[in-house]
Amino acid sequence: APGDCKKLTLSRNSRRIMSSAAKMLETMREKLDKIPILQKAEEAIKIPKEYIVIGAGCIFFMLFFFGIGAGSLCQLVGFVYPAFKSFQAIENKIRGDDTQWLIYWVVYVFFTIIEFAVDFLLYWIPFYYAFKLAFLLWAMLPQTKGAKYLYDMFLKN
Repeated sequence: APGDCKKLTLSRNSRRIMSSAAKMLETMREKLDKIPILQKAEEAIKIPKEYIVIGAGCIFFMLFFFGIGAGSLCQLVGFVYPAFKSFQAIENKIRGDDTQWLIYWVVYVFFTIIEFAVDFLLYWIPFYYAFKLAFLLWAMLPQTKGAKYLYDMFLKN
C-alpha cells in the first residue's frame, strides 16, 4: 500500500538522522573528555557533558539573540579575557604581547567613550550587541590583531 511505503521511508530517514546525531554526540563527547571541569559538572548533576554544553550553548544563544544580558556579556568578553592576558603579558618577559594588550586597552577605551556618547542611537541598531561582540573578538584575538590595525590606521597620528 502507498501509505506503508511512506511510513517505511520516514522510518529509514529517522533512523539515518538518529544514527548521524549519535555519531556527532559521540565525537563531541570525545572532545569534551579533555575538559576536566565538564567531568566534574557531569558527576555533580548527573547529566551527560555533551547535553550540558548543548544546553548552555542554546541558552547563551537565546539570551544573546534576544538581547537579554547581551550588554553584560559583551562587557565580560571585552574585559575578562584581555585582563587575564594582560596579567600574563606583565609576568612574561616577551615585549610584543605587552604592546598588543596596551594597544587593545587604548582601542577598547576609545570605543567605550564613543559608545557612551552615542548610546541613545545604538538602541535602534538591530543586533548591535552581536556586532559589538564580533568587533571585540576581532580587536582582541592575537590571530586577527584588530586593535593594532585600528591603532595604526586611526589613532596613532
